Amino acid sequence: MIGCLKGRLLDKQPPSLVIDVNGVGYEVEAAMSVFYALPEVGGEVTLYTHFVVREDAQLLYGFSSRNERELFRALIKVNGIGPKLGLTILSGIESDAFVRCVHDNDSATLVKLPGVGKKTAERLIIEMRDKLDNWAPVPLLDGTPLGGGGTAAAVDPDVEAEAVSALVALGYKPQQASKVIRKIYIDGVSSEELIRQSLKSMI
Repeated sequence: MIGCLKGRLLDKQPPSLVIDVNGVGYEVEAAMSVFYALPEVGGEVTLYTHFVVREDAQLLYGFSSRNERELFRALIKVNGIGPKLGLTILSGIESDAFVRCVHDNDSATLVKLPGVGKKTAERLIIEMRDKLDNWAPVPLLDGTPLGGGGTAAAVDPDVEAEAVSALVALGYKPQQASKVIRKIYIDGVSSEELIRQSLKSMI
């Protein structure tokens, strides 16, 4: 079992990244919450990991905290939720917001996540409610959207391409991703922040 990785960040192309640990490059699939906190390529990074062995692959999933990893592990125990969909859920909604949805029986928000239909949302709420009793979500805070309703800026094609690629990898349609990105884009924004705000606007 590989429970943690600490090393140098070699590459980050959401939703995948590569970490050099003593000369060995580990490819890790990670939720977008991880990418928001990553250093620049070449920087040091530490991730908690979940190791999955299948007949055709050995996969590592990375998380910024133990709590996020435990939430992922609880998710994939739900009938019909595999690691890929679990990662998509954690990418599309913040951990505290997800827990709040479960506690409040808010299936309407959950079905907005790609791959989560009405039955899956209801199953998540029913099967995870007892598992999240000890999780204390933080209160909601008012936030200002990235775009702020100002004049739209010309979208940097490289930033747009990276953001669209990440959203498509998470299950969103290319046209949907491009439309949201162009709506909220402002000059100088990083692809990670653009992805974060795009995901927030979709739920």
